[in-house]
Amino acid sequence: MTDGADPLLLRIAEALERLAPSRPPAPDFAAARLYRYEAATAAFHPAPDYALALDLLVGVESQKSRFVENLHRFAGGLPFNHALLWGVRGAGKSSLAKAAFMELASGHANLRLVEIDRDHVSELPALFDRLRGRPERFVVLCDDLSFEEGAAAAKSLKSALEGGVSGPPENVMMVATSNRRHLMPRGHQEDRDLIAAAEDAEEEVSVSDRFGLWIGFPPMDQQAYLDAVHAYAARFGLASAELERRALQWSQLRGARSGRVAWQFIRDLAGELGKPLPL
Repeated sequence: MTDGADPLLLRIAEALERLAPSRPPAPDFAAARLYRYEAATAAFHPAPDYALALDLLVGVESQKSRFVENLHRFAGGLPFNHALLWGVRGAGKSSLAKAAFMELASGHANLRLVEIDRDHVSELPALFDRLRGRPERFVVLCDDLSFEEGAAAAKSLKSALEGGVSGPPENVMMVATSNRRHLMPRGHQEDRDLIAAAEDAEEEVSVSDRFGLWIGFPPMDQQAYLDAVHAYAARFGLASAELERRALQWSQLRGARSGRVAWQFIRDLAGELGKPLPL
């Protein structure tokens, strides 16, 4: 090698180093209990504590009991199942996941929740690997999950939950919410070869099987809806004549009864009465 070759190689190496992607920043999990994962930069952004109290979720007592029991086992280092919360919109699926986490986190200092966007499901294997082996225990939440982009994302989720040759990380619990028990978008097989469409469908349906705990949220009946309204009104000191009649009229205008609709009615009532809400 000539004397002039070393500087040339050094410049090439420096140029390649500049072109290489930078390492993601080291996460600081002492800053908060809730985090949002930004897939583009592999960064964990702290988020404020979730304010809704678990006991304010009315009409989903059996769902609360099953989810909290599973989460309690995970927090205590006992065997647990990844959880799929599925059912109608506004039933309280994501609220249950976050409110239950906050209740248990008060007694488990090492418990953290990381939320990942459903469009970044393909990043789950890398995320799980980053969390593996850390002293904290992580609930990874993906809200409104479905596979609009097809089977590739389904394979990524399966890979994360199964962990490959290393096995799944014992300190990570996956929680997904969806409007459908089987995580396929409707109509996704249009304009596809029938065999390929059937294979994709099998791939996507099989993802649901990786969740050991399925918790369904059926439509809320009228009494459960009114119970939710009364619970909110009592908690925040909102007195109103003909509370039930007004709440039912509100739900009729929305064309639905759910915990979300009950909360929206309460927000409207609080604004009318000039009372701020702590949430």
